[in-house]
Amino acid sequence: MVGGADGLGDWGQCDPREPRNVRTRASIVLEATDGRRLLVDAGPDLRGQLLANGIGRVEALLVTHGHADHIMGMDEIRPLNRSLGDVIPVFTDERTLGELKTRFEYIFRPSTAPVFYRPALEPRIVAPGQVVEIAGMAVRLFRQDHKVLDTLGLRVGGFGYSTDVVGMPEESFAALEGVDTWMVDCFQRHPHSVHAHLDMVMEWVARLKPRRTVLTHMGTDMDWAWMQAHLPPGIEAAYDGMLLDISS
Repeated sequence: MVGGADGLGDWGQCDPREPRNVRTRASIVLEATDGRRLLVDAGPDLRGQLLANGIGRVEALLVTHGHADHIMGMDEIRPLNRSLGDVIPVFTDERTLGELKTRFEYIFRPSTAPVFYRPALEPRIVAPGQVVEIAGMAVRLFRQDHKVLDTLGLRVGGFGYSTDVVGMPEESFAALEGVDTWMVDCFQRHPHSVHAHLDMVMEWVARLKPRRTVLTHMGTDMDWAWMQAHLPPGIEAAYDGMLLDISS
């Protein structure tokens, strides 16, 4: 976090010499078998994330909720418009779309294609419980409790993604039943008001029994070496640039 005695960051329990403790804001890209890509969330680190991971084109965007760490990279969508040569559809719920239109009204104006002087998104309202075809993938959406608002979780085949969650409704456990690989919010070791913590995630894992659980959205007490030494088999920490094969 910004701060620290020397101004070079508050690292908490994390060792700053470990590169996998250097974490940008949570975002993923899902790639279909035909190469089309779905970007999930567009936080303030989006430009660096796209460059670092060699992602110059996406066909769609899904926004899980309207918190700043998930939407403040929206202006970085413009070069993605240029790469695609088209407006990019953004899938999100009605509340989040309203927040996006308030903060980024200009993104929803008629596009300036083909040069794209500003980002251009086309809204597609979705809701939990729906299965939506996005970028060649069947995306099942489910509701998550983030205390201050609901967020969208998603499932594609055997893969589930649950960022920003502190409570999982029963219907969402049902949506995740049989999940093979689950990437899930785990902000810290001890309870937190709006994010899942480690013991909570382990209770969920005991119920769902995924083959592989990957922790994301981690805070400053989730040190890489500590997690390597203490996480049980089948549970691991994400890191920036991680690749997961979810083709099964």
